[in-house]
Amino acid sequence: MIYDCIIIGKGPAGITAGIYLKRYGYEPLIIAKDGGALEKVKDIENYYGIPHITGPELLKVGENQAKAFGISIKAEEVLEISKELHFVITTNEQTYEAKTVILACGTSRNRYAKADQFEGVSYCATCDGFFYRKKKIALIGNGNYMAHELSVLENICKDIMIFTDGKPLEAEISSSLPVVLEPIDRILGNTHIEAIEAGGNSYPVEGCFVAIGNASGFTLAKHLGIGLNGNSILVDENLMTNIDGLFSCGDSIGGLLQVSKAVGEGAICATSVSNYLKMHKS
Repeated sequence: MIYDCIIIGKGPAGITAGIYLKRYGYEPLIIAKDGGALEKVKDIENYYGIPHITGPELLKVGENQAKAFGISIKAEEVLEISKELHFVITTNEQTYEAKTVILACGTSRNRYAKADQFEGVSYCATCDGFFYRKKKIALIGNGNYMAHELSVLENICKDIMIFTDGKPLEAEISSSLPVVLEPIDRILGNTHIEAIEAGGNSYPVEGCFVAIGNASGFTLAKHLGIGLNGNSILVDENLMTNIDGLFSCGDSIGGLLQVSKAVGEGAICATSVSNYLKMHKS
């Protein structure tokens, strides 16, 4: 099945976009492993018509509303987006195809402050892996997204060490790969990363790739070559990125990080996608 639109993210922007698209007569699919930053919000008092609600409560109400319209929501982790004849979305469970895609997965949540000051640190194996061929590199992460980045790096780099930073290894990887399970104490180097200290040991490295948690909108955008402004996705007045048929809204595009803004942009984005699909009937 080829969906009219796959929406990545089930926060206010993604759910609103899905509801509007369904009401416009299209078949959207929403994919999200979790509810993002809103899951941790304890009190919302500035959203129109609702004097008080928690983030998890608002997420649940929105998800139930979408399901009542018959919108399918998959609790899966998106690992990669590619574009062939249509968009192909790869998750930890399966692959999906869509004519259009909306990135509504919030702000970047997988930055690694300990490493960001150094050169030689990347958040995109597809983008930068080639520059570290035949070099000794570190890969920080412990889940499916880390394993996906590893599958890219293994074809380029022959000396890879996994650092889970104190978290249990949740992904299946080759037993021959060295894995450091202890928390990372610090990262050493002048301007360029030179070593990682963990568990009282120092491990020399020439480069480092960060793949913590899930692939954020930022990391998915980098893999696709979407224009970025810092950690925000660049869009035009129709909320479309520089990739034809790929849109973004909500916290992913920066600005005021509020529920009201996300809901409004979800509606605008869905309208833009509807107009796009009308113009590209196949």
